[in-house]
Amino acid sequence: MWLELLLASVLGLVIYWFVSRDKEETLPLEDGWWGPGSKPSAREDESIRPFKVETSDEEIKDLHQRIDRFRASPPLEGSRFHYGFNSNYLKKVVSYWRNEFDWRKQVEILNQYPHFKTKIEGLDIHFIHVKPPQLPSGRTPKPLMMVHGWPGSFYEFYKIIPLLTDPKTHGLSDEHVFEVICPSIPGYGYSEASSKKGFNSVAAARIFYKLMSRLGFQKFYIQGGDWGSLICTNMAQMVPNHVKGLHLNMAFISRNIYSLTPLLGQRFGRFLGYTERDIELLYPFKEKVFHSIMRESGYLHIQATKPDTVGCALNDSPVGLAAYILEKFSTWTKSEYRDLEDGGLERKFSLADLLTNIMIYWTTGTIVSSQRFYKENLGQGIMVHRHEGMKVLVPTGLSAFPSELLHAPEKWVKVKYPKLISYSYMERGGHFAAFEEPKLLAQDIRKFVSLAELQ
Repeated sequence: MWLELLLASVLGLVIYWFVSRDKEETLPLEDGWWGPGSKPSAREDESIRPFKVETSDEEIKDLHQRIDRFRASPPLEGSRFHYGFNSNYLKKVVSYWRNEFDWRKQVEILNQYPHFKTKIEGLDIHFIHVKPPQLPSGRTPKPLMMVHGWPGSFYEFYKIIPLLTDPKTHGLSDEHVFEVICPSIPGYGYSEASSKKGFNSVAAARIFYKLMSRLGFQKFYIQGGDWGSLICTNMAQMVPNHVKGLHLNMAFISRNIYSLTPLLGQRFGRFLGYTERDIELLYPFKEKVFHSIMRESGYLHIQATKPDTVGCALNDSPVGLAAYILEKFSTWTKSEYRDLEDGGLERKFSLADLLTNIMIYWTTGTIVSSQRFYKENLGQGIMVHRHEGMKVLVPTGLSAFPSELLHAPEKWVKVKYPKLISYSYMERGGHFAAFEEPKLLAQDIRKFVSLAELQ
């Protein structure tokens, strides 16, 4: 007992020294050119152009012909989702897609919000820009950029947008009314892919900052999960004076002495100040962390090394693409769903919504370029980029959803984000927070902004 206390005290002093060194660093705001060929001498066209999602009979006919040629492999008996997407359930998804899914109707839904494109660093950047339909007298909306990840898209935010831009109509207070900007990461959906190697999260962050500046916003809030979390973090590291607040529903914690402490065991974790909820979400550590990472990271190794190889198959087969992506919407929403024959997909999402996200990848042919983002960010290794060792010195909030891929206790998060002013254990939900639990996420964003504006 006394030895444990002594060890905890020494470790606590080491941690205090480690986390208390808040160096005022910023990422340099550089420039880039990601379009084909060399950068032209003429000034880049900075106009913002309206854009609409469109489809055609030929596009739908080609999709149906490819679906009709789908060749299924029978699953192993009792395998459920443990071997990946169960092909018995896949047949149901494919039948719905072929016979009931109405892509023209979904295109109309996609176009319910205003879409735009603008050229930045040689790439055509797509975004939706949603303004409040009504504002209380004398008020101005708060600009908020929301950034998606993989294998999602801007469509993940369609159900949360009205809760942020028109809260009173949806039973929420109008204390905070937002103007929401949701860009597509270059190489995802309707944003042009880089023609050059090296397009990583820092480049995306710089482009999205330039987008906000072009839209006339000097100070704004940013929010993200998955790659969106890293891109928004990089924005805060790059232009902290322009970021009023950073809200995340996933935190990238790469160099952190706290992250080693759970290995010491559940009992020792209590000495280091982990809450009961942290201990529930982290232990048994072997199953909830180690086995989970091993089980769910196979795709990451492929995409961080040779994304184009598997991408060839996915870009050629819509059914293969759907199986590859939808499997993530099963196990990343709740890991226990792998025990179900249908992967629990329709417990939180509709097939129409899930296939709309698939169609954004399919119709734009961007699965390969989206996967290359892993190669550009992780292909050189971990802790090789400057931003990974930098702290984030803007007001930060985190929604800790219980079924996220890896739980990040508040103590871990505060090391990288020392101005963490809001940390919420969410009631339910997983990786695709805005898509799955839009109201819970909207409420936590509003809570965070209330605290940020008191700073």
